[in-house]
Amino acid sequence: MNKRFGLLPVLACVAALLLPAMALPADVLTLPGVHVAASGAEQASTGLKLLLLLTVLSLVPAILVSMTGFVRIVIVLSLLRHALGMQETPPNTVLMSLALFLTLFTMSPVLSKANEEAFQPYMAGKLSATVAAEKGMAPLRDFMIRQTREEDLALLVEISHSPQPRSMADIGNLQLIPAFMLSELRTAFRIGFVIFLPFLLIDLIVSAILMGMGMMMVPPVTISLPLKLLMFVMIDGWNIVVRALLSSFN
Repeated sequence: MNKRFGLLPVLACVAALLLPAMALPADVLTLPGVHVAASGAEQASTGLKLLLLLTVLSLVPAILVSMTGFVRIVIVLSLLRHALGMQETPPNTVLMSLALFLTLFTMSPVLSKANEEAFQPYMAGKLSATVAAEKGMAPLRDFMIRQTREEDLALLVEISHSPQPRSMADIGNLQLIPAFMLSELRTAFRIGFVIFLPFLLIDLIVSAILMGMGMMMVPPVTISLPLKLLMFVMIDGWNIVVRALLSSFN
């Protein structure tokens, strides 16, 4: 990964792009040592802006999840755990951490482009907040458009009673983001179905063998779980799953 591209600049970049309208005038608020103008109207406006700023900052994690590949990755990893027959292993903390870092790895070209074209020029004073927001959202929109099905976009446009778009530029983020998430859910479930098939086959074979031997009192999972773990390790399953996940974004 490019050494200029770290986690903190990325989060700062996204937060800045999501908050273009929150920029406070220099004569109303200055940091450090907050200075509020004496005017009551300006003071109320500053308070509302600060409240809105804190509210949106609290929603940044959810917004990041909804506009990246995190949904697909975490669902596939969860389905893999269920296919293996282990409800608590790997723990949720491990799966979430792996999903976050795989998401960062997947989104690094997109966020790096937004950082270079929008956040850095904005911090250098070369772009206004509005222009920086538009330039920063462009790579994210391109990513979401590539991963979104036309059927899902058409559904959201129809439900919102919006005029038929003539190009992708006419589709707003309020229609694009839910359509993107629907497409991600569909793709994740398709990958999960393929993952389930070999493990389901093992369960069926073990159940048939136990029934044929008259060992109906033995839970099939007692025999099938070690076999599934052995098969998963022998074929280097984690490597295969991660490769398939990352390749699906191409």
